Amino acid sequence: MTAQSILAEVGLDPSRFPKQKNFCSWLGLCPDNRITGGHVKSTKTRKVNNRAATAFRMAAQSLTHSGGPLGAYYRRMRARIGPAEAITAAAHKLARIFYQLWTEPELYDPTLLERHEQQHTQRMINSLRKRARSFGLELVPQTLVTQ
Repeated sequence: MTAQSILAEVGLDPSRFPKQKNFCSWLGLCPDNRITGGHVKSTKTRKVNNRAATAFRMAAQSLTHSGGPLGAYYRRMRARIGPAEAITAAAHKLARIFYQLWTEPELYDPTLLERHEQQHTQRMINSLRKRARSFGLELVPQTLVTQ
């Protein structure tokens, strides 16, 4: 139903959106930087009455209990910036994936998200090792003892 409502709203012709940025901006899922006099006044997203944006937000909210890489991304964002902003961030990511599938004739490659998740895990491990070294400690991998 979500895909149907998105396609009903945006249509089948992606030519009116030359780039992903234009599409996400039209949806109102990207930051609207209000700068005046060199000072950033607001970086919140614009308020839009767009059924496609609402559908993307609903899809992002369903990632709460998802076991895949998008679910992990949503939970990381929720821990870092809060639930409302995490929904917007995940909806933005879903919109970019939708745009890619909408405009490119190639098939969706789920291994790309898995590789990104593995890179994130490796960055976290490297960061922990670096912090441990700064305290004069060393990380040792845990070995499982089977009996």
